[in-house]
Amino acid sequence: MASLCTYNTLIMNLRRYNIYFNTHTISGIIICAILYVIFFAGSFSFFKNEINAWQKNESDKGETYRNIVFDHLLDSIGQIKELKGRDITFYMQHNGHSSYVNIGESQDTLVANKAKAVAEQKQLAEKKRLATENKGAAVKDAKAKDEKKKRRGRGRRGNDDSMYFSYDLATKKPSDYSDGYTMGEFLYRLHFLAPLNQIGINIGRPFGYTLAGLVSFIFLFALISGLMLHWDKIKSNFFVFRPGNKWKTVWTDMHTALGVIGFPYQFMYALTGIVLIVNSVLIIPFSKYLYDGKEDEVYAALGYNDNTKYTYLYEPLTAPFKMGDFLDKLESKWPNSHMNRIFIKNYGDKSMHVVALYDADIDKNFAGSGRLIYRVADEKILFEKSATANGSYLDYMKGFIYRLHLADFGGYPVKIIYFVLGIMGCFVIISGILIWLVARDKNNIPKRKRIFNFWAANVFMASCLTMFPITAMSFIAVKLATKVDQSFIFHVYFYSWLALAVFYVIRRNIAKTNLETLLLGSILSLAIPMVNGIKTGNWIWETYRSGANDILLVDLLWLSLGIIGLLIFKKMLQKTRKENANGKTDSSDDNAAGRTTGTASPMPLKSAFALKNKPATKY
Repeated sequence: MASLCTYNTLIMNLRRYNIYFNTHTISGIIICAILYVIFFAGSFSFFKNEINAWQKNESDKGETYRNIVFDHLLDSIGQIKELKGRDITFYMQHNGHSSYVNIGESQDTLVANKAKAVAEQKQLAEKKRLATENKGAAVKDAKAKDEKKKRRGRGRRGNDDSMYFSYDLATKKPSDYSDGYTMGEFLYRLHFLAPLNQIGINIGRPFGYTLAGLVSFIFLFALISGLMLHWDKIKSNFFVFRPGNKWKTVWTDMHTALGVIGFPYQFMYALTGIVLIVNSVLIIPFSKYLYDGKEDEVYAALGYNDNTKYTYLYEPLTAPFKMGDFLDKLESKWPNSHMNRIFIKNYGDKSMHVVALYDADIDKNFAGSGRLIYRVADEKILFEKSATANGSYLDYMKGFIYRLHLADFGGYPVKIIYFVLGIMGCFVIISGILIWLVARDKNNIPKRKRIFNFWAANVFMASCLTMFPITAMSFIAVKLATKVDQSFIFHVYFYSWLALAVFYVIRRNIAKTNLETLLLGSILSLAIPMVNGIKTGNWIWETYRSGANDILLVDLLWLSLGIIGLLIFKKMLQKTRKENANGKTDSSDDNAAGRTTGTASPMPLKSAFALKNKPATKY
């Protein structure tokens, strides 16, 4: 009986192990390439503001502004567009002195009809131009311009009567979202796959956001199953790393050790990523059954926006509204907080309301948020909730999730730690792909499956590893270019990435893919501070002396990546030469990932990660 119980226990343990193993393997290999993009781009997006300052050569040395600048901005806009009856929104950026400005259509029918007439006149003039010029080229140009007008920065759509742009309150410089696009913004939005929203796949929700949320959800399964898989040996293997052993052992140790060390970070990111990205999907049932399908009301209840509609009265205010004075009074009322968003409803009308959303300063309240609703006509506060007191469960949960995900609560030390942990996640993904390939290149595996496994790993590795040199090259390109906008960054980054990835896929040599992308990325990384110094005069010692810490950080970051990359390349090359000199021959478990050619005759040894050939399948 005792032996039977022991046997049953072993069977159950084996069954449980197989469940964990298959769940971890399948979920990991499905999402590996996309997850690598998320981790790699996300690691750089922690320094979004610093990258923006580096690209524009404008250090943010605690830039400040006076609230009266809002009045100047509104006056300037009023000279080119009638603001009466419009909803105006200010979305403050993380640097604290820049804002996205969104101006909607007017509620006043006279203003709206006038704008409509102007738009019709423009269309008529455009038609006349098409009739007199080269029709084919003109039509193409008109369509391109029309598409640009329809796209409001982050995919917002509107017409000629609305506006969306970015405005620096400190320098008083406006810029169209596309024209003011930066590498920092690009990498930040790439890490949740926002560019995929523009490819036209209609699933009822933004495709890129949904895909990023789905990957985060599957990643959560891969993390938990991976931890359970190594649970029995987690203590004994935690500090085990054998870089002198054969490459399969190095991959396994890297995957296990870095995976366990970075587990809390990766788990946190998977969980917060699901909440932040998939919230639009999770909101669907709530909006359908609790809010009668009105999703805007759900977002308003969560504090993301304010879509309250106030009846337009067609009566002008008796006295002009001074937004600067209003914000000055609000800041004196809430001294330990900062602006998040400002919603102006029915501008200039007697029904005008101002909704202010403020966040508490991190050092005063980790997750507080405040809200004030102000009626302008009689200067009455209809609702007030301080950002530093009486925090609700929703306030703390939202703030906690955002703080953990954005790493904006501890300055540069926390951001650097997050960056290192993010890059460690990239190493875990790469080592996992190689382990997966090696484990499935055995003689008992059918030839067609081994071919598929190799090509899958080849495509994954080429797509992932080329991100390093392409990102470094893009930084150099935006620094050297005379005009940089969203289109320029998209073309430079994605076309170069596609070309380099296809080259290494066709080459079919994972060994050289790994070595050459590491070497190329390291050289380009070292070139970035030099290009910045030559182009702008902001050498590392100059930025250090002038206190331009944000620009200095970006140069030092790339300099560090270049030096570390070259050191790793040197060690790998030494190990490769040593193994080739000793004529090492690995077992069948260690010879798949580096297969590069299509002959059935014995191949010379190929080692970068000791990826070897064997006389086997034609690829």
